[in-house]
Amino acid sequence: MRWRAVKAGVRGFRLTAGAYLNAMNNQSPRIIVRRSGPLSGNVQVPGAKNSVLKLMAASLLAEGEYVFTNVPAIADVDTMSDLLTALGVKSKWLGPHELSLTNSGNISTEAPFENVDKIRASINVLGPLLTHYGQALINWPGGDDFGGRPIDLHISGLQKMGATIEQNLLNINAYAKELRGAEIELSFASVGATENILTAAIYAKGTTVIDNAAREPEIGDLCNMLVAMGAQIEGIGTSRLMIHGSKKGSLRGVRHAVINDRVQAATYIAAVAIAGGDVQVRGARPEHMEMVINKYTQMGVSIYPQRDGLRVMAPERLSATDFATLPYPGIATDYKPLLVAMNSVSNGVGIVTENLFPGRFRYIEELCKLGADIRIDGHHAVIKGVDHLIGAAVTAPDIRAGAALVVAGLAAHGETVISEIHHIDRGYDDLVGRLSGLGADVTRV
Repeated sequence: MRWRAVKAGVRGFRLTAGAYLNAMNNQSPRIIVRRSGPLSGNVQVPGAKNSVLKLMAASLLAEGEYVFTNVPAIADVDTMSDLLTALGVKSKWLGPHELSLTNSGNISTEAPFENVDKIRASINVLGPLLTHYGQALINWPGGDDFGGRPIDLHISGLQKMGATIEQNLLNINAYAKELRGAEIELSFASVGATENILTAAIYAKGTTVIDNAAREPEIGDLCNMLVAMGAQIEGIGTSRLMIHGSKKGSLRGVRHAVINDRVQAATYIAAVAIAGGDVQVRGARPEHMEMVINKYTQMGVSIYPQRDGLRVMAPERLSATDFATLPYPGIATDYKPLLVAMNSVSNGVGIVTENLFPGRFRYIEELCKLGADIRIDGHHAVIKGVDHLIGAAVTAPDIRAGAALVVAGLAAHGETVISEIHHIDRGYDDLVGRLSGLGADVTRV
């Protein structure tokens, strides 16, 4: 087997933190991390990014007011609010984590490019607009760049329900006088396709069945909100969803608490694992994180369920582990950068296989700048643990990889300076403040 050593490309070149700060003076914000001692205290897990954005898009399904609580203070929520405002939904913050959306019925079916291009979740307005208003014109969605992220399963599912969909290089134009219930079997348990077909089925005539539906907790959160609105859904939490079409006008706005973010919870567990310590991760829901918790415990982390979350205790040194990313309930691809960072300072060698997004190894080079010993070949990575990392200037390529670089910096001698942190802001509610509250030496400049 021919291996490509990412590390080789960055040996011999390391910009010191001081030089980096001079070069970047008066430019974009950065996060500076210094090696931290054991962490202690408690940290609260905020609402889930991967849920709240889809819940917000569902407000297009019915007139009325929607009040969301436990809303994370992240950039993507603001972006989705801007998109919905452009479509005609009024948005107002009622408190630090409480958001009101009001759908008066005066809705545009054309989603502006400048809003759609910023986040992947913008595609989630397609199903609600098509089923409620009979048409939708939306540009191709943006978001993190992991390589190919097609929406062919969204399109084919909606076409089976009777939609006519035209695609070109710029946008997707969908229309249907009336959608019809259909039997749809997904060839892959796609979260986005499940969500768009699910919301489109709300007003479809008859019953829609989605086989091999995604089972992520965020899908369940969306289903529970739709049921509270008046929708009829069977099989919530399973791979077979049955949606009985409702009459337009029968659904209503609701008040809904967003579930807590399992990826943010995993991030704070990883921080304790790397830095050491004993921390209460409040709001973590172990029933949503069984596979990743199993991996953490295999690496030596002690995790104990508590009434309001998890208690996390770090070992003297982590043990390497192998894992592969898979659809829920498997190891989510969002967890992978954290586990890779942990493996990089573990005892032994870990092998990682990425089965979902072939382009999601682009942060490996950044970890290697910190001294990690990682080789990649296709969708595999081999990580040989080192005693410690060394601070350097790195760039956050996406949301979860950016957070993993911050966590890795806790195990690095010297200063780690992370740039392009707008990616982190898209998905993390005050990552710096929450880590600092545990005693980590992390600052934002």
